[in-house]
Amino acid sequence: MRNFKMIVQYDGSRYKGFQLQKDTDLTVQHKLEAVLEKMAEEKVSIIGCERTDAGIHAENYVANFKTECHLSPECMLDYCYEFLPEDIVVKSIEEVDERFHARYNVKAKTYGYTINCAAQRNVFERKYVHHMDETFDLENMEKVAAVFKGTHDFQSFTSLKPNGKSTMQTINEIEINQVGNRITIQVTADDFLLHMPRMMIGALIEAGKGTVTAEQTQYIMDKKQRAAGYPMAKPKAMCLLDVRY
Repeated sequence: MRNFKMIVQYDGSRYKGFQLQKDTDLTVQHKLEAVLEKMAEEKVSIIGCERTDAGIHAENYVANFKTECHLSPECMLDYCYEFLPEDIVVKSIEEVDERFHARYNVKAKTYGYTINCAAQRNVFERKYVHHMDETFDLENMEKVAAVFKGTHDFQSFTSLKPNGKSTMQTINEIEINQVGNRITIQVTADDFLLHMPRMMIGALIEAGKGTVTAEQTQYIMDKKQRAAGYPMAKPKAMCLLDVRY
């Protein structure tokens, strides 16, 4: 059995997320597996690096699959490019050690978020950028970001129900930049809990609007309950940028 690592770029606009779901075939994993199974003439199960919410995009999503298929990685790549829908592209395929696991071997992940704060929205960016006609307080955003950095219990910033499992996570870096009317946020962590990236960025957006402070965010973090959290950021402006191993 051969093990292959693939890097996938996809526009998540019409999908219900990456991972397979019982009630729909509109997932990225379903589309990939359908093509790979046709190519390999056998059942193929993909292991993804991350669950992504409906509407979230990916620049460098990492997955792996095992197959008895004799084709070379180059031929597999060509086959995927020909038969996948236009909003999914497999950027690379390489044969790797049988122990490689796209989810369990991850060391860090980076999500990016883009905001257009001009007076008018750009119609050509409507699927990928969140438009807000606001003046953002980047200094306040940095103060709230400082609350998140490091290792903390993120129970207040996840949709996971308390089940005895640890909700401790480590945020390695948060970068906030503004060039003209465009604000970009990048969050890098060892891992993320369910909905955690969108909730954190939702908090940073509220900080930018001046509606919350670092002290309030720390209070919510310490409270360790979802009801105390902020609204989630809209998924369309979020993209999984990088996964490191």
